[in-house]
Amino acid sequence: MRRPRSSAPCSSGRIATAGMTDLFVREPGLPGLLHRPYWSAEEQRTAVTAVRAVTEDAPFYQPTMPRTGRPFSVRMTNCGALGWVSDRNGGYRYQPTHPVTGLPWPPIPDIILAVWAAVAGYPHPPEACLVNHYAPGAKLGLHQDADEQDFDAPVLSLSLGDDCRFRVGGTARGGATRTLRLMSGDVVMLGGASRLAFHGVDRIYPGTSTLLRDWFPAGGRINLTLRRVTKP
Repeated sequence: MRRPRSSAPCSSGRIATAGMTDLFVREPGLPGLLHRPYWSAEEQRTAVTAVRAVTEDAPFYQPTMPRTGRPFSVRMTNCGALGWVSDRNGGYRYQPTHPVTGLPWPPIPDIILAVWAAVAGYPHPPEACLVNHYAPGAKLGLHQDADEQDFDAPVLSLSLGDDCRFRVGGTARGGATRTLRLMSGDVVMLGGASRLAFHGVDRIYPGTSTLLRDWFPAGGRINLTLRRVTKP
């Protein structure tokens, strides 16, 4: 499915048993940012099947920027009680229904919820799971995840498909940044002092995974972002 990597993916059961802080890579100078391989190849295939089922009820759509109406280069959908949306008139916000179909978002699949339960270190479940599809030429500029009420909860990101170059900086726009190469099955957590770090995706590396080829002939990357929106 993809080339070998230096450290093997670790299943959610092993993470929960061994403890998050022992198995994650801490990035120097970015306290609260943790990164490591997580899902095995089999778990990745199971996750893709679950996400495809989500998109049958909540199809991908093209969000647009506030005020300008410029379309994002990524396509998006959501699952969970709330979904993050963006459009010209309403701006960035969470809402309980799909902006095109008007239907409630489908529930977050169990395999994704299990990652939050094992990794987040937060006693309440996520309310939103953003599902972004990056085609080979798509990217996402530096931004903060700041539309939530509860910044005590971390943001978890899971990668499926082609590798990407992930850029992350501090909590002030315009500061120094660094890049990480994220591979299929990886998990990244932004929490603590890095909860409001600026981050984005510079580029996709086409052809680095075959995981999504049965779904998207050109491949690409699916990113799953778990967030707690409201205070418990």
